[in-house]
Amino acid sequence: MHELDAINENGIALIPEVLARNEVGMLLRRLETSSLRRSRAGVRHLMSNDIVAELARDSRMLAIARSILGNTAFPFRATLFDKSPDANWLVVWHQDTALPLRARTELLGWGPWSVKDGINYAHAPTDALEQVLALRVHLDDSTEENGPLRVLPGTHKLGVLSDEEVERLSRELKADDCLASTGSVLAMRPLLIHSSSKSQTDLPRRVLHIEYAGSASVGDGLELAIA
Repeated sequence: MHELDAINENGIALIPEVLARNEVGMLLRRLETSSLRRSRAGVRHLMSNDIVAELARDSRMLAIARSILGNTAFPFRATLFDKSPDANWLVVWHQDTALPLRARTELLGWGPWSVKDGINYAHAPTDALEQVLALRVHLDDSTEENGPLRVLPGTHKLGVLSDEEVERLSRELKADDCLASTGSVLAMRPLLIHSSSKSQTDLPRRVLHIEYAGSASVGDGLELAIA
């Protein structure tokens, strides 16, 4: 199945071997020598990092994003998830609904609002989130043992759901584990219900999560911030 068909049907698609393993190794070495402000789970707001921004704008990454979002797609937010024995966590079933915005404007369907590292965030309505795609670059093999991404295929079609609806669907639907090799990319819609369990191994599971949008304008005068 072509990634566009898989994204439309399931909300997720695996594109193998986007980066060679030696490229990933070089990327990791460069990241290790740069000054990253790490939290327990990894590093947020990485589009200001030249190394990450370079990868986000790599022709191979843009080709994937633009095949799904159109020729104007651009990266606006990047996060490094770094799951290891020293930083191991459980992520409950959820949708990704908060977007970074250049300015705060009180509009129907947007909110609640918050500020993270000086950037305005608001939970967005369905039509704005449907313009967004995440590309998850695997910097390690993602296996059944090291806390892989788990998804409920097709749930991106249901719009923004309440916590109660998400919890109910997690009981009723069959989950898929997203196993992927180093250098592969998982393309994912933010409204796809997803989670991950704790790692059961000493092997790391590092993922660079880069988000793209078809336009900086997400409606009603609101514009995405670069984060």
